[in-house]
Amino acid sequence: MVGNQQIAVIGAGLMGHGIALTFANSGHPVAVMDPVEDSLRSVRQRVSDSLRLLGTPDAGIAKTLEKIELFDSVPMAVKDAAFVFEAAPENLDLKRSIFGEIEDHAPERALLASNTSAIPISRITGELSSRHRALGTHWWNPPHMIPLVEVIKTEWTNADCAQSAFDFLKGAGKTPVMVERDIPGFIGNRLQHALWREAMSLVTNGICTAEAVDNVVKAGFGRRLAVLGPLENADLIGIDLTQDIHRQLLPDLETSGEPSPHLQELLEKGRTGIAAGAGFRDWNDGDLAAVKARIAGHLRKLEAILPN
Repeated sequence: MVGNQQIAVIGAGLMGHGIALTFANSGHPVAVMDPVEDSLRSVRQRVSDSLRLLGTPDAGIAKTLEKIELFDSVPMAVKDAAFVFEAAPENLDLKRSIFGEIEDHAPERALLASNTSAIPISRITGELSSRHRALGTHWWNPPHMIPLVEVIKTEWTNADCAQSAFDFLKGAGKTPVMVERDIPGFIGNRLQHALWREAMSLVTNGICTAEAVDNVVKAGFGRRLAVLGPLENADLIGIDLTQDIHRQLLPDLETSGEPSPHLQELLEKGRTGIAAGAGFRDWNDGDLAAVKARIAGHLRKLEAILPN
């Protein structure tokens, strides 16, 4: 895939609008489809707002918006697509249904990709007759600001199709990583939720507060994670020292295969997260917008100082 290819994004929510923004900002024409009219009609405004947070001038915003076309049906959105990205909610039956419709109406040479955080791609695409051209592309929120996209092969994915997707994403300014085996959570979420499990265990067992956990990460090893991955760090400190630490530490880490019981306790108290004013931590009015702005500002600064 080279040049300005026609892209179709099925799903105009949080992830879909960011995926559409990414490709439109790279000069690709993008067809966006969502069955929810309010979500579809608000895409342009949300793209505009996201670009403004990035500091994009009005002329640049207008140029990007010109590349986005809205559709209310899958057949019309995908009929000319070279690459289709499904970004529907995390519902297996819904995703399967959407892919069946995409396959019926997209060009035979189009690549078909699902964006999901944890569902194995083979469960979504396994019933397709052309499953050789189907794969996963796990984008990270916010998708237009986080460089990483995990490209997930299933047992049926053609190697050339996977490489084409990898190269295409790289050409659009992303940092793709190939996931050779289709497993739940892929790479990033397995790493992330292993950390979350231990973080929740520390709070549940009275070792420290939620604020303490967050501060340890933000003021400690989190500061170097953007430039030093965990296996690079192991090499840096030495494999022998890493082995010695693991002998002492790993037997004492949380190993439960079930969600933390503390999560259910919070849910029963109505502490469902920042939008509700409380979760692990207490939140005030305006905190949600402030956190989003803080994240956007931080990511902009990282983009300026880190190599691609």
